[in-house]
Amino acid sequence: MKKLSKNYKYILGLVLLLLAGSGCKKDYLQLTPPASQTPENIFATTKNAMATINGIHRVMYVQWYGRQSEGGLSGHFLYMEVLGEDFVMTARANGWFVSEYSWLAHRNENATMLRYSYGFFYSIIGNCNMIIANIDNAVGPEEERRLIKGQAYAYRAWAYFNLVQMFGERYDKNGPNNTPGVSLVLEPRTGSLPRNTVAEVYDQINQDIDEAIRILDGITRPHKSHIDVNVAKGIKARIALTQQDWENAAKYAREARQGYPLMTREDYMKGFTDINNREWIWGIRHRDDHPTYFYSFYAYLGDFSSTNTRGNPKAIFAPLYNRISPTDIRKQLWDPTGADPEFPVVNGGTRFPYMTRKFRLANPGNSNGDLVFMRAAEMYLIEAEALARIGDAREEEAKDVLYELAVARDPDYTRSTNTGEDLIDEILFQRRVELWAEGFRFLDLKRLNMPLDRTGGNHDNSLAQKMTEPAGTKNWVFLIPRQEIEYTLGVVQQNPL
Repeated sequence: MKKLSKNYKYILGLVLLLLAGSGCKKDYLQLTPPASQTPENIFATTKNAMATINGIHRVMYVQWYGRQSEGGLSGHFLYMEVLGEDFVMTARANGWFVSEYSWLAHRNENATMLRYSYGFFYSIIGNCNMIIANIDNAVGPEEERRLIKGQAYAYRAWAYFNLVQMFGERYDKNGPNNTPGVSLVLEPRTGSLPRNTVAEVYDQINQDIDEAIRILDGITRPHKSHIDVNVAKGIKARIALTQQDWENAAKYAREARQGYPLMTREDYMKGFTDINNREWIWGIRHRDDHPTYFYSFYAYLGDFSSTNTRGNPKAIFAPLYNRISPTDIRKQLWDPTGADPEFPVVNGGTRFPYMTRKFRLANPGNSNGDLVFMRAAEMYLIEAEALARIGDAREEEAKDVLYELAVARDPDYTRSTNTGEDLIDEILFQRRVELWAEGFRFLDLKRLNMPLDRTGGNHDNSLAQKMTEPAGTKNWVFLIPRQEIEYTLGVVQQNPL
């Protein structure tokens, strides 16, 4: 796509559904959809309308704007990791993600990373708005209508939740949260709207996710790529944790993980690329007829042999690795020496200390692989953290939840005797190890109001450049893409430069 329409975030996202059966790039983001694709025929039946939801699922792993680093949610996950300290870039390789790693891209209003991050989530919102506005009149079973509508509300809540965390200031439950968040677009429309406050955006997020939970209750989804009530509750738990709403975070995390037992230690070493893993609550099965080539998650973090994985194998932050117990199965995901001949390396790849083998494909000759969006372990960690933060009355429950997760990874783990901040720190350590490279670290640092500190480990200062950043500075807030400022004639205003 050579130029964005000034209304690109409000586009009638109908053409997204075409992705369900095509391999087109982001050139399909056009202002006027094909004449045959009108609300009247797309939403005439629930069977037809299901294509809009499948289109959103497909958008989660297609290439955006013809750029290798923008492979749907894959790119977002990687951006959220390279901005943290636990994910180490070992070398420059072909240069992808280096600007983001250096904390330059998200503070450059002309960066393509900002255009992608903004456009990706708003395009999903546009499709959700079309569904919500039209699905009630679709002919078909009521259960199908509820499945489609409930997912639209959940996707919209999830998309706004991601946007406001990036482009708005950190939510503080003790503060007014009256600084600019993002523009709330809640119906199919063109034109520009000013940014709503962070508080207003979170209010809408909660309205949407609560409605999704209500609608999806009792509905069976056809596949893990679809959102059901467990996924919606998991999203609700994430939102509550970020808003420091500890009671709801614990409640919804516990409910979200019901029916999804923790994986075995044996399964933990199988590569994190198979949606059949019993712990996965939500993810995408990557169809063989939808190749992703070099914009796949696994072309940057995995054993697919790309220029990036060969020259820049990703590593864990050494101080974090060194804290992991030797009896913990997760310790085997990294090679601290970079010289173990038994440790797998991509074909033609280089070795570096602390390199990973967490993500491994069934067929490394093809970059296709299932991608996990939510799993039970995350819900255990949310519940444990929330309970610990409630205080003394719930600490023993927090220790029980933490023990259930930790002992599944380390048979020698003993139930925690920590209390207060020490217990919270232990839970956060477990979270860092468990969810390494799954797209959480930058957002965790921001919600926790913690500084970035890459010192004392294996980050290359000449590559990383940004080794420290105090908590709460303007640099924790993404800039609005310059295209949006210009094309809305200043209606959407910029964050502090």
